[in-house]
Amino acid sequence: MGSAIWKNLTEKGYTNLIGKTHSELNLLDQKAVEKFFAEEKPEYVFQAAAKVGGIIANNTYRADFIYENLMIESNIIHNAWKYGVKKLLFLGSTCIYPKEAPQPMPEDCLLTDELEYTNEPYAISKIAGIKLCESYNLQYGTNFISVMPTNLYGPNDNFDLETSHVLPALIRKIHLGKCLEDNNWDAIRKDLNKNPIENISGTSSESEILSILEKYGLRINADTSLPSPVSVEIWGTGAPLREFLWSEEMADACVYIMEKVNFEDVSLESKDKVYTEIRNTHINIGTGKELTIKELTAIIKKTVGFKGELFFNASKPDGTMRKLTDVSKLHQLGWQHKIDLAEGVRKIYDWYVKG
Repeated sequence: MGSAIWKNLTEKGYTNLIGKTHSELNLLDQKAVEKFFAEEKPEYVFQAAAKVGGIIANNTYRADFIYENLMIESNIIHNAWKYGVKKLLFLGSTCIYPKEAPQPMPEDCLLTDELEYTNEPYAISKIAGIKLCESYNLQYGTNFISVMPTNLYGPNDNFDLETSHVLPALIRKIHLGKCLEDNNWDAIRKDLNKNPIENISGTSSESEILSILEKYGLRINADTSLPSPVSVEIWGTGAPLREFLWSEEMADACVYIMEKVNFEDVSLESKDKVYTEIRNTHINIGTGKELTIKELTAIIKKTVGFKGELFFNASKPDGTMRKLTDVSKLHQLGWQHKIDLAEGVRKIYDWYVKG
């Protein structure tokens, strides 16, 4: 998300940009973050940094996900107020919504029911970020806005099979399946040199590589009568519905909101309610369109040119069955997406292969 926002700002002619890598600024370090704000005095802040991952990582590293995200957002948002930032955009996730949320999910269904268990710690940290922004706005008059992007994909995505989200993970697995199908060991070794899997790289032996690929669901079958000797295992039934947004379009929406939308624009409706309660001022960013994981894999399979079998392992978790954002508020504020999923999958696959 961060690199996509940076690219969008640069293309729009912004030049006075400040950014730090993780090695340059540890956002978990309260003193280091305060030092950064005191020295740099940024006027506008995009808070895109977060610890993120897919269903395995979220469920395995529960303490890491809630602790690190709470620390990152608390350090940034507090110091943004302390050092007079004019406007801050906090990026969350649509996993903040209840597991059984109405579909599509409107902003005002937040905190109306229990969360999906596998990513509950991460979701709670992001809900806390929304409430931090709202609370500083209400107490101190700051102009901090929260946006909740749907599932994102695009350049600089995470393709690590242990920690990646569903779309980049599927692209990589099916790409590797295609390489196995073609017996293209140069491409397999190139891929593993870029992104080793559990310390297995392109320099590992062929047997070690085949073993680790099999662990992650890529198998060579003995049946020569099949169209392809290779099958790729996909976690779950393939039935869950998901929405995906090209990351560079998310960045465009974020810059648009930073330029044109203020806290008062998303809190006026709340002020008319009983007791003048102001909540749910965050903005969903998405396409408002969805498809099943099975349909997504079919698009990726066609794009990659893989002829083998896609095996859906129903013994593995599906996660939330449906997560479609209601983007009415975003549309009313004047922004809509343009890139459809088939085009986006082609773009990210081309980027990945050429990288």
